[in-house]
Amino acid sequence: MQQAKRILLIGLGRWGVNHLRVLQSLPIELFVAEHEAERLKLSGVLPTRRSADAHSFFPVIDAAVVVTPAHTHFDMCRDLLKAGKDVFVEKPISLKSTEGKELTELAKRDRLILQVGHIFRFDPASVWMRDGIAEGRFGEIKMLRANFSGFKRPRRDTGVTFADSIHFIDLFQFLLGTSPRRVHAMMRSFLGRADELDDESLIILEYDRGDGDPILATIEAGYHLPGKVRELTIVGKNSSAVCDYNVAQYKIKTFENRHVAGDGGIEAVEGAVHQLEFPPEEPLRAELVTFLDAIATRTAPLVDGADGTEAVRIVEAALESARTGKWIDIPE
Repeated sequence: MQQAKRILLIGLGRWGVNHLRVLQSLPIELFVAEHEAERLKLSGVLPTRRSADAHSFFPVIDAAVVVTPAHTHFDMCRDLLKAGKDVFVEKPISLKSTEGKELTELAKRDRLILQVGHIFRFDPASVWMRDGIAEGRFGEIKMLRANFSGFKRPRRDTGVTFADSIHFIDLFQFLLGTSPRRVHAMMRSFLGRADELDDESLIILEYDRGDGDPILATIEAGYHLPGKVRELTIVGKNSSAVCDYNVAQYKIKTFENRHVAGDGGIEAVEGAVHQLEFPPEEPLRAELVTFLDAIATRTAPLVDGADGTEAVRIVEAALESARTGKWIDIPE
């Protein structure tokens, strides 16, 4: 029997506690590092396997899961990779694409696993939509629209574009298999925080459809709208789909709607509506299992350092657009 991997979880904040719950259910030897003593004590991990100093465990672990504030990701991941450890890091991989590229090259050089926590890729509904686009199930893709909004406490380490919009920026990459050719964005800081971090964001991305016409994609994110919205819409020439990521099983509705040209002009023809069921799999568990599998098999994970870096590169272009008020080209 293969020996259980020794995994270090770094960070027990709002999202880190979810990683803790999942990791405690997996066949690993778990170590935990967290600077707040009370969080450490409540983790349930043996005292000999918990510490305020993550580096103290480097000599005894095989890999680490980094769930710390975004501005710490680069230094922590670099230290881990230089110590020869495989790394899972929550998104964003870093706050600068140049740093993400450095981490990616470091992992590649030393043949280490570097996985980035872009969780929406691990939802079965996302896989269905990606395959449907590739197979032509929707016809020519016209638009993608996404909304990641809701009334909640803003993150202290990043604005909402880096915190939430990046989810769908990466998911669009996953669905379309390509990067946008340009971006336009508007961002606001209604909360008036001293660091002027954005708390509302509207991004328009333009992708090359392959026939000269663009695919337009929009992402709305913010901390002010009532409720909780996690929704993606695909609009194709032959059919469309709406995916509600808040729903456990019946996530997707498809609509066989088409515009048809006739003698009297263009008619809007409404077709059949289908509700699709997906297994109630927890994406966080799926991505952590993928990380453990990648460690065991030494194969690239579904979301590697290059994917994480590309998402940051697009965010950087969106931030530049919001600053200048201009469309920003995204070179290949």
